[in-house]
Amino acid sequence: MSYFSFLRDNARWLSASYLLAVFSGFGQTFFISLSAGSLREEFSLSHGDIGLLYMFATLGSALTLPYVGKSLDHFPVQRIAAVVMVGLALFCVLMANTATVWMIFVAFYGLRLCGQGMMTHTAITASGRWFSAQRGRAVSIATMGFPTAEALFPICFVALSGLFGWRGAWTVSALVLIVVSMPVILTLLAKDRVPSAKEVAEKGPEGRQWTRPEVLRDLRFWLVSFGVNAPAFIGTAIFFHQVYLVELRGWSLEVFASAFVIMALGVVCAALVIGPLIDRYSARQLLPFTLMPLTIACAVLAFFHAPAAAFVFLGLVGISNGFNGTLVGALWPEVYGTTHMGAIRSVAFAFMVFASAAGPGLMGWLIDRGISFDLQIMAAGLYCIVFCGVLATMAKAYRPERRAI
Repeated sequence: MSYFSFLRDNARWLSASYLLAVFSGFGQTFFISLSAGSLREEFSLSHGDIGLLYMFATLGSALTLPYVGKSLDHFPVQRIAAVVMVGLALFCVLMANTATVWMIFVAFYGLRLCGQGMMTHTAITASGRWFSAQRGRAVSIATMGFPTAEALFPICFVALSGLFGWRGAWTVSALVLIVVSMPVILTLLAKDRVPSAKEVAEKGPEGRQWTRPEVLRDLRFWLVSFGVNAPAFIGTAIFFHQVYLVELRGWSLEVFASAFVIMALGVVCAALVIGPLIDRYSARQLLPFTLMPLTIACAVLAFFHAPAAAFVFLGLVGISNGFNGTLVGALWPEVYGTTHMGAIRSVAFAFMVFASAAGPGLMGWLIDRGISFDLQIMAAGLYCIVFCGVLATMAKAYRPERRAI
């Protein structure tokens, strides 16, 4: 099937997964962190304070995700999406009306659980389950929802904050979720999709269908997760402390926010390239290459301080996210089957959320203790180099028959 035919015949479901990814942006770090400076100022919080608050709230969402994420194995996608979008809108309203530190914590928790957690989980799990022979392409299209949000949401938030203040911008976000996203997405999800017999035959037999307890006993799952979640750990830490970064470099927040457009283009280009490659070669064979762009991005940010470095850095991060997000979305069903994918991926997503929680807290703690920002970025790049080797080893360890260790 050609790419155009694939898009035409499956526009309903591809659009739904894409839009779920887009509107998960209200719970992603690149959006939430735009309020970090205002929160620190209004509540007299340090970089470490706000980072740790965000870390523990995100950890709470990571611990909750395996319990709520497995609901995708038992309920229609439309029902899950409706509940999650209402919850995300309510937490946007809470963020707009925060009056105490504990309210900030609760708002962080809800935004991360509903936005980064369940909206993302629903988009990627559904697209991976709906398609078999074209799974790589389907996941790549869903993944392109993230750069769309990264390109548009920061600029919109800065503009809305200028008009209505940062609290007003969060109120508008809630209205957009209820008035715009819900009617469109729920209409698209009114009809579910099941892979046809022809698609299954083209892809070949799915093989063994792992259960979540079996996956949790598989050492390879944990080793691969430590590698593929490096972008969540590193990227989230830098994005959350972007106000500190631009102050340190002497850049303007508007310039850094505008560079997210380059990041978005990087994600789109990478996703369009890797999706067909996954369908041709398999996610397992491409696994060793996923951290290479992020390694170069860390080197650029650490050693080059001109404003142009922001655009190069975010462009490389975008390529990394496009490769990594699409590849991981296809890898887990390829290796462990689709029957219990809601439960399995909820653990994988919880691990990713945990990584994204640890990054801001650790970086904020190190900033408060005077540890050089450039040194932290160089250490992140070294981590990527080490796990490039680990992922190469694990790619060989995974076999198509998916036997347990």
